[in-house]
Amino acid sequence: MIKVLLTLFLSIISSFASMPGEVVPVFPDITMTWVGISSLIIFVIGYYFIATEDKYHVDKAKPALFIGTFMFMLIGLYYVMNDLDLNILHYDINHLILEIAGIFFFLFVAMTYIETLIHMGVFDRLKYNLVSKGYTYRKLYWVTGFIAFFLSPIADNLTTALILSTVLITIDKTNRKFLVPGAINIVVAANAGGAWSPFGDITTLMAWTAGKGVFTDFLFLLPSALLGYLVTAFLLAQFVPTEKPDFDASTEKKPPLMHGANVVIGLGILTIALAVVSHQVFHLPAMWGMLFGLSLLKLYSIRIKKKYNSELNIFHAIAKIENNTLLFFFGILSAVGALYFIGWLGLAVMVYDPSMLGPTWANIGVGFLSAIVDNVPVMSAVLKANPDMGLDQWMLVTLTAGIGGSLISFGSAAGVGVMGKLPGIYTFASHMKYAWTVFIGYVVSLIVWYVQYEVLGIYH
Repeated sequence: MIKVLLTLFLSIISSFASMPGEVVPVFPDITMTWVGISSLIIFVIGYYFIATEDKYHVDKAKPALFIGTFMFMLIGLYYVMNDLDLNILHYDINHLILEIAGIFFFLFVAMTYIETLIHMGVFDRLKYNLVSKGYTYRKLYWVTGFIAFFLSPIADNLTTALILSTVLITIDKTNRKFLVPGAINIVVAANAGGAWSPFGDITTLMAWTAGKGVFTDFLFLLPSALLGYLVTAFLLAQFVPTEKPDFDASTEKKPPLMHGANVVIGLGILTIALAVVSHQVFHLPAMWGMLFGLSLLKLYSIRIKKKYNSELNIFHAIAKIENNTLLFFFGILSAVGALYFIGWLGLAVMVYDPSMLGPTWANIGVGFLSAIVDNVPVMSAVLKANPDMGLDQWMLVTLTAGIGGSLISFGSAAGVGVMGKLPGIYTFASHMKYAWTVFIGYVVSLIVWYVQYEVLGIYH
């Protein structure tokens, strides 16, 4: 993954980057035209229906898919009516499709592995191992949160959130007092954990590959990310039940693991490593390594059938994938790509001018903007504008873009992934009920950054 949003597209960093030897067309600024204004209005209306999924009972994928496709249809109409160069639009759409396809296949493989592990009994066994120890809901809450925080820098925030939200739902499928805070805890932990690793979040990867800091520079963000997460986690923990899940050790038997489950776990870890190698070493899309890992899983299913006479049908796992989550990603990324193409995101960079907000306040605002629009295109806009900032400010915007997505349920790839795993439970409305705890943690992270970077100067 390394991410959704993933690479959320491994680049809108490069949603508008060129291939070697390719001439990049200049996109005309059409923000103040009828198509620019109407597209912004359409985005806001669509965002409203996405945010009020619980109220209208309209799956978030429907409005997202509509606005994402409709906005570009309007742009195409405008170009035809004004006899503009359609090659520019064609160029942009091709790159956007390429990047969205990368996310689709990336998530496709990740979800397939998770569904396969569920089928093989891995998460039932993990649940048994946790619950059989006599842990309360609150202790389980802390265990899953810490796992998310320290797994995310390696596996990336989306993969981590998908795995641990599956663990939550296997522990208890109905207890909202545990599931909602637990889901928020995992999202916050995964995003915070990914913020201090070049591999943990697409925005950190973007900043690293753009040369805004060396590998070790990002590690200095650990105090800010960790302390901010701990504050949010502590506040949220007060709403988690202290009783234990229903479990009778005398009657409950340890769930069996299907033959080859341990090997499939190993293949899952290998697949994540292959995604990293594909992108960092071979300069291939991350999804290429993921698909190679899927091919290994399918080949191993043949081995399982021959050796253990046990059926592992990968297509059954694929059939259980949350397609609405994938369609939501396509729609929202297309809509954000349209806003970028029109020129709206580029306007946001003007606030870095000292005569306006200046770098510090602008970078703090990036966190709030990334929660609404998505951190990848926002970070891409900042990198493309390349405001004159020191290492301290580049690390600040990396931090805020990473943890800011936790402020809203679908402000990050991790949040969207968990919404897909806990439909009807972890929603925009349920997240906003506790959003104040996330905001306090966000402020704490900023205070720690200020003391460490601006007062003490500890970041080299």
